[in-house]
Amino acid sequence: MKLTYYGHASFGVEVGGKHLLFDPFITPNDKAKHIDIKQIKADYILVTHGHGDHIADVVAIAEHTGATVIGTPEVLNWLKKKGDLKHTHEMNFGSADFEFGRVSFVPATHSSGLPDGSYGGNPGGYVIASAGGNFYFAGDTALTMDMQLIPHYAKVDFAVLPIGGNYTMDAKDAVKASDFIGCNKIVGVHYDTFSVITIDKEQAKTLFRMAEKELLLPDIGESIDL
Repeated sequence: MKLTYYGHASFGVEVGGKHLLFDPFITPNDKAKHIDIKQIKADYILVTHGHGDHIADVVAIAEHTGATVIGTPEVLNWLKKKGDLKHTHEMNFGSADFEFGRVSFVPATHSSGLPDGSYGGNPGGYVIASAGGNFYFAGDTALTMDMQLIPHYAKVDFAVLPIGGNYTMDAKDAVKASDFIGCNKIVGVHYDTFSVITIDKEQAKTLFRMAEKELLLPDIGESIDL
């Protein structure tokens, strides 16, 4: 699988010949100004919750690519009012089969208000299980015992975890989360975008090395094979 990082908590993964895009927040992110969203490939856009720093570019990219947008009914209904979303798939906590594999929407410990203050449904994360590999994206979340259930859905090859603290887990909690999910290869996201979630990246990597784990922090726009 190839992962491309687009900044903050946004990234794409190629799975089973399909391009999955998660939580696109690119054009409002000063650190991602060099990313042209019209060049991003997306067959599916998966949204973890309704906060503006996770849905900002969903409509624009979906209109350009024709991607199917996956998310909670509350988030999708709100997005449909903002643009022409031709293909959507509502999910709440549960699993569904798609052409690229099985998607499980799992709980996250966070909130999910939409930009106008309306209710955004339940926040969550995604477990993707496919013939080409499996991975877990936690979304925005604190450390939670629910993560111990992730191996029930799939043995994941890598996980994408928030490490910025304040709004989500920090790197120390992400190390414990990696224990819960049974995965030692972690891609860190949701850090450095705002001053309150600025981290010491070398210190974070050291925490993972001390636990005999690997923390990957790709540059914005960088692609890595996993």
